[in-house]
Amino acid sequence: MLAGLTTSFALVPECIAFALVAQLNPLMGLYGAFIICALTAIFGGRPGMISGAAGSMAVVIVALVAQHGVQYLLATVVLGGILMALFGILRLGKLIRMVPHPVMLGFVNGLAIIIAMAQLEHFRQATPQGEQWLHGASLFVMGALVALTMAIVYVLPRLTKAVPPALVAILGVGVLSYSLHLPTRTLGDLAHIAGGLPALHFPTVPLDMATLHVIFPYAALMALVGLLETLLTFNLTDDITQTKGQPNRECIALGASNVVSGLFGGMGGCAMIGQTMINLSSGGRSRLSGVTAGVMILLFILFLSPLIERIPLAALVGVMFVVAQQTFAWGSLRVLGKVPRHDALVIVAVTIITVLTDLATAVLCGIVIAALSFAWQHAREMRADIDDSTPGVRVYAPHGTLFFASTTHFQELFQSATDPLRIILDCRHLHMADHSAIAAIEALYERYGKAGKHVQVTHLSGRNQALLQRAGVDVSVA
Repeated sequence: MLAGLTTSFALVPECIAFALVAQLNPLMGLYGAFIICALTAIFGGRPGMISGAAGSMAVVIVALVAQHGVQYLLATVVLGGILMALFGILRLGKLIRMVPHPVMLGFVNGLAIIIAMAQLEHFRQATPQGEQWLHGASLFVMGALVALTMAIVYVLPRLTKAVPPALVAILGVGVLSYSLHLPTRTLGDLAHIAGGLPALHFPTVPLDMATLHVIFPYAALMALVGLLETLLTFNLTDDITQTKGQPNRECIALGASNVVSGLFGGMGGCAMIGQTMINLSSGGRSRLSGVTAGVMILLFILFLSPLIERIPLAALVGVMFVVAQQTFAWGSLRVLGKVPRHDALVIVAVTIITVLTDLATAVLCGIVIAALSFAWQHAREMRADIDDSTPGVRVYAPHGTLFFASTTHFQELFQSATDPLRIILDCRHLHMADHSAIAAIEALYERYGKAGKHVQVTHLSGRNQALLQRAGVDVSVA
């Protein structure tokens, strides 16, 4: 419960900030955080993971809100939730296994940098001349409180582990700031969070194809980004806790919670890596921590807003700086020179693209780079043993996987102009993977046929033989 309380303090400013980014009432972000955090904690497949109104989702919907308004956003959140739930119902959560480890490292590093950079906004203030960086006494107080918060988080675990260090840091710095009347910005300066219970409200949009045409692209993108961030954070939580969750169940719970959030006037959301790291480092391993975090947000809205709004932003900034430092995979920097160059390229590329664009683009680019590197490496491994021990017969025994990237190299292994009249293709060490492999075998037959020579295939596996027969390729098999 203490871990959940700590996490709730970190959720509030993030959800308010993301709601403001999306040009929404901050209460929409808080309602979304309460609903999504609590429901995924109760019904999801990964205890200890924290979900809420995430920034990656907010960026996706800015244009929709500006062009069509809040009601279209709520309809989009509902549709996006349905798509997420369908992803889990179809048991597609296992596709996250296709994400290579270097992409995971890049994802973690990129989000750590984003978390740290997002805190810099709190070092700016509105002035008659526009937003400007803090300076003078304001900067000194802000910096001192941030440093004090970070010191408490780092030092307290060496003295006692009875309470989460982030909770002690936030409350301690808050009491100090209030007692000394320090001139520093508080959570109340971001937005007032007092409100009532969220009410059931169906989005008031026309239920026709025109509406679907507007909201479906945004809903699909929200679902893609939400599922990617959730499943990657899911894998990270599995690694940290040394336990195994249920990805499909998590996707269904996330989708259902987004549907409920949209129907009750909340933002869409997904797993939040920063808040998950705070929860795990505070000792939150069960569903109770996530439920506590969600319920506390609702209590903040209903009853505790006067107290919560007095928390200094500096305390929350300090905690998030520590989270960014602990989230960044520093070991990935040490291994950059030791891993294959293409893996190092993937780590760096995904990190940079995550920071400059968005998570979905970064992960997809990383997977493409990794897949192309894998294909290139396998294509170079194609080779053949040649046996001329039988007069008038040459036996080719190719080794490797025959697929789109290796067909050219496969063709170069054969010397149709100088080969004898009879050729034996020994396929015991050859694996045919795709249609390009079938086309390569057909081209080989045609090439030797034009030269007036005969090709005979031996040791063709059942799978490879079925692949050729399905494609209608007639091969001479011995």
